Amino acid sequence: MNIVLLEDEFGLRESIQEFLEDLGYCVDAFENGDAVIEALFCKSYQLMLLDVQVPGINGFDLLSMLRESGNKIPAIFITSLTNIENLTKGFALGCSDYIKKPFELKELQIRVEHALKTQCFHTEVDMIELSSRYCYDVKKFVLLDDTREIELSKTEKRILETLIKHRGAVVSIEQFQDEVWGEYVDPANIRVQINKLRKKMDEEIIANVRGLGYKLDAG
Repeated sequence: MNIVLLEDEFGLRESIQEFLEDLGYCVDAFENGDAVIEALFCKSYQLMLLDVQVPGINGFDLLSMLRESGNKIPAIFITSLTNIENLTKGFALGCSDYIKKPFELKELQIRVEHALKTQCFHTEVDMIELSSRYCYDVKKFVLLDDTREIELSKTEKRILETLIKHRGAVVSIEQFQDEVWGEYVDPANIRVQINKLRKKMDEEIIANVRGLGYKLDAG
């Protein structure tokens, strides 16, 4: 899962980035709102963490601009602006959640997991059944064979999450490039990574749709 973080306080920005990366997320951190806009044009993200009072375009105006352009990436405001007027404004602009500074990193983890689960996987449940045997824990972001965890690399997790997100549809190589890597990657390398993931499961859950891409084909 790719997360973009906008926070101008160096110490807090570093702490959040390291904490979330230790949990397995890919985090791109910025101190300037204008830099976030540039990043969003170059890479696909599944969540935004936005401070409000930052250099360049502020967090409120940034989200407003994105929503007006049709961008629906879930966003969580992390800010010291705690009065009801700012809280109301944040949700009116289309944020998923609002965290008031100071906060515990564990609270951030809970809110990030909930936002990703409901927005990216379109579910309130913690487990997504892939077949009678396999399921994906969207709270811990792990693949389970019954109750046994299957070890996946970060790339394999992102590939599987992309397939779950688009379940019922074929995911093209171009979509994998955009949503997993955020840049052009040799299609042959993408196929190698997908085949590595497929070999870790005994059932043919990931189907190769010749000439089009891949899709979840079980459950």
